[in-house]
Amino acid sequence: MTDTTLKARLQGDLHDAMRARDKVTAATLRMALTAVTTAEVAGDEARELDDDEVLAVLAKEAKKRREAATAYHGAGREELAEGEEAELSVLEGYLPAQLGDDELRAVAQRAVESTGATGMQDMGRVMKAAQAEVAGRAEGGRVAAAVRSALAGR
Repeated sequence: MTDTTLKARLQGDLHDAMRARDKVTAATLRMALTAVTTAEVAGDEARELDDDEVLAVLAKEAKKRREAATAYHGAGREELAEGEEAELSVLEGYLPAQLGDDELRAVAQRAVESTGATGMQDMGRVMKAAQAEVAGRAEGGRVAAAVRSALAGR
């Protein structure tokens, strides 16, 4: 397979998982590809997503699994939580490495300095700059918390 898009990689890995009879990986990749297809046909006209957009879809699906696992743990449903965590680990194999807290604080600080922000009223501008640099390597909630912290120091 010479096509090296992320979507093509997901499809190839799905075929490999099916051949290996790896049910968790196959089911997770089917779900991910369905989410990508849904995103492709959403809106006025169907289009092919680029790798960054596919990554965004995968990040959203990973976040859903993380939140569901947390909810299941809280409800004492460990077997369901384990299933969500297994799916999450499959999805994380396709996502870029997440930024650590120190790296995220540095990104937020640079975003504050580059935008010339003076306080919380500039949160939207700073978030836009920070999200551009983070590019899927941290969840929005973590970025927002780092930006709030950086702005509070102003």
